[in-house]
Amino acid sequence: MGARIAAHFANAGVPALLLDLATPTEGDRNAAARRGLEAAAKQKPPAFFSDSAKRLITLGNFDDDLARIAECDWVIEAIVENLEAKRALWEKVEPHAGKAAVLSTNTSGIPIRSICQGFPAEFCRRFLGTHFFNPPRYLHLVELVPGPETAEDVLLATAAFCDRRLGKGVVPAKDTPNFIANRIGGFFGATVHKLVAEEDLTVEEADLLTGPLIGLPKSASFRLLDIIGLDVWRAVLENLAANEIDPWRERFALPGFLAEMLERGWLGEKTGQGFYRRVERDGKRVIEVIDLKTFEYRERHEPGFESVKEADGIADLPARLRHLVAAEDRAGKFLWKLLADVFAYSAERVPEISDRIVEIDRAMRWGYAFTLGPFETWDALGFEQTARRMQAEGRQLPENVERMLAEGATSFYRETGKDGSLRREYFDLAAGRYAELEDRAGILELDALKRAGGAVAESEAASLVDLGDGVLCVEFHSKMNVLNEGSFEMLRRGLEEAERNFRALVIANQGQHFSAGADLSFFLSAARNGEFDRVEEFLKRFQELNLALKYAAVPVVAAPFGYTLGGGCEVVLHAAAVQAGAELSMGLVEGNVGLIPAGGGTKELLANLGDAEAAFKLISRAVMSGSAAHAKELGLLGPCSRITMNPERLVADAKRLAALLAEDYAPRAPSEILEVEGEAGYAKLKLQAWLAHEAGRITDFDLAIAEKLAYVVSGGRLTGKQAVPEEYLLELEREAFLSLCGMKAAQERIEHMLRTGKPLRN
Repeated sequence: MGARIAAHFANAGVPALLLDLATPTEGDRNAAARRGLEAAAKQKPPAFFSDSAKRLITLGNFDDDLARIAECDWVIEAIVENLEAKRALWEKVEPHAGKAAVLSTNTSGIPIRSICQGFPAEFCRRFLGTHFFNPPRYLHLVELVPGPETAEDVLLATAAFCDRRLGKGVVPAKDTPNFIANRIGGFFGATVHKLVAEEDLTVEEADLLTGPLIGLPKSASFRLLDIIGLDVWRAVLENLAANEIDPWRERFALPGFLAEMLERGWLGEKTGQGFYRRVERDGKRVIEVIDLKTFEYRERHEPGFESVKEADGIADLPARLRHLVAAEDRAGKFLWKLLADVFAYSAERVPEISDRIVEIDRAMRWGYAFTLGPFETWDALGFEQTARRMQAEGRQLPENVERMLAEGATSFYRETGKDGSLRREYFDLAAGRYAELEDRAGILELDALKRAGGAVAESEAASLVDLGDGVLCVEFHSKMNVLNEGSFEMLRRGLEEAERNFRALVIANQGQHFSAGADLSFFLSAARNGEFDRVEEFLKRFQELNLALKYAAVPVVAAPFGYTLGGGCEVVLHAAAVQAGAELSMGLVEGNVGLIPAGGGTKELLANLGDAEAAFKLISRAVMSGSAAHAKELGLLGPCSRITMNPERLVADAKRLAALLAEDYAPRAPSEILEVEGEAGYAKLKLQAWLAHEAGRITDFDLAIAEKLAYVVSGGRLTGKQAVPEEYLLELEREAFLSLCGMKAAQERIEHMLRTGKPLRN
């Protein structure tokens, strides 16, 4: 874990000293630290934004390099979850630590007061728990847990650094067993164990019911245990079961099937088998699942719950949850019992583990990647209806919920109008009344702005939202934010509105991804019907829109994150500036569907890189960035592009950049002239593609795509190097795209991508 935390500091541009046990018998005394770093780099997905980030980490060992801790502003201990081991290490560290350094332990549940007990007062003033969730690059949560003497200024400074520099969602926690997220998450998992036995569910049935179906990650319950390790999970349960003041402590008893698997050494991925395992069968790698009654592995069976089949057609998560818990089949009974117990347990933990429901919901969303926290889920099902159903079944509601009902409250969260604006409130279970949920500085929520009257225009595909301070936002919100005629229309309207009544335009959204590209279903349908005039008109309109963005009278700032592919990438390439989310999978990947970029992306990448061969390689290989930092290295983002570590801050950061640019913005002059290599460059790139084909690295159709692409980036068969206007290259883009779109192989690739989400190599 220490190496992964160090890797994330490096991702944020912060140098880190990584110390581990000395290894004098291996010839390299820093071998243990090196192995940790290599493991972090090799894990999938990797811990580093890019390979260059590794250079910010210096390796060392406890015997030779402990004195170097004096150079550090923050010392984080992240060794094994053992109280005595942690105290012993801190006794060695304390004399060397800088007098102003923050000191913290990364622990998932050991009391902070026990670790720092007996240390000097000045040490304790700067000491706290910082529980990073693993993997720290991808899980948003860090719990900050003060010790009995931790100074307020230390807590505030650490929280601010974690939020702004490391991009974390910071949740203040109390020094109680397993803090917040693991306390609730541990109970959730233990309840799944209990109900699997009671409802006679298989492993794959339980994982179906506790995954994306109810707004949880696809790792669900048992797959998650394989990832984290069954031995680690046992330690979590044992720690919770030892908490004598918890009235539910018996729930955390180790279930029989888990004890048996631990006895056999089946710990999950680290031992090659757990609840699932991968095996070779008929020359293919297949995944088998364990039978919890026989402990034999078998093929996975597709669960056949009728209520789940019906729920698949319900896109809205609250509506889907209501449908599921109302069902009378085994799935419905399992989910109702699970959620009812989690609701009761979570409410009872206020104020023990948190003074507010807000932190519990955030901890579960940010640490366990739940779409909705427990109280948000309760609201989604209907607070009153759910509470009355629990009572009707003879369940004892927590006292604070009884008081809430008595006060006439109808939900845990509500929105109210105040001073002409919309305010969000939460129910304070301790005070027995609603309290205003404070604004978080530097964070804008587009949905909240729209509900408060900030929507300038709305359609099914996109919206225009007033961000304030003269900045307008175009927000995509189609499925996967694919670009279609509706998206184009709102982009056009947004640009016109911004140039008339605003100072700047931001293109952003707060979905899962910025944009997965243009609407492939449109191209497939048009191509199969021979409607290539419609395809060409679509391309012309897209190219004209991107040129309008590029040469707009006001600055256009794109805020890409997540999947920013194909047409989405082309939009970003034409923006005046980019404020990118740190987690950015960006690329011109049209080759995966048998096409080339034709919304101006091929032309714009060539202009940005100034190198036809580099542009050809990126596009022909469908290269995707692994992060925003990697996108910069690839040339998909310019060197001056800005990066936001905290995804919640991305829209506000983009707005701030747009407003800054607007102060003295000078639009770019249209009709950019580009230099192309002509016939010689075309021949060179064709040869590269042919050699790759002869070596078996690309298919016949890949070769055809590469030749079309080479023709575009070289400027065709022009004699020698020539300067051409960008409109010339846009025409070549359209011609190549239309030619490929008419080929059966391209249509097969598009159909396969739409059906499976994966590229076809035909």
